Amino acid sequence: MSRASEYFDYEKIPGGDGWYSWNPIDRTRFNYAVLGELITRREGESCRLRMIPEHRHTNLQAMIHGATTLALIDIALFATVHLLGTGEAGPSVTLELSTQFVGAGKPDLPLDAVTEIVRETGRMVFLRGQVVQEDHVVASFSGIVRKLSSRGGA
Repeated sequence: MSRASEYFDYEKIPGGDGWYSWNPIDRTRFNYAVLGELITRREGESCRLRMIPEHRHTNLQAMIHGATTLALIDIALFATVHLLGTGEAGPSVTLELSTQFVGAGKPDLPLDAVTEIVRETGRMVFLRGQVVQEDHVVASFSGIVRKLSSRGGA
């Protein structure tokens, strides 16, 4: 399923095996400025959001910085709402995010957040997932997103 977004560049990547771009239309926003180009695709009942780590995403141990992982997770919640849910991701907000770091992220592999919707109500989306690199789990997480109907409105 492909839905246009007023807030995100969500375009099919030609020859991309089901991948779509997932970047804010305004490239000066946090998502793009901090993480760079992101891509996403639906995988059954899950959404996979991928970033390609760069040196700027690492810590002093030369592993993926925890803040990078947390940013990817937060953005993945909204990609999942867009791909699998009924809300508009742009004007929605994160109410809760719980993360357990279980392994170090390697800077030479794509970093993927694989997320599913546990339950969706009229205003809330409950999600859970894992950040992975191939078969290696970097983090587990759960979150709650409140869907808003318009810019700044409830």
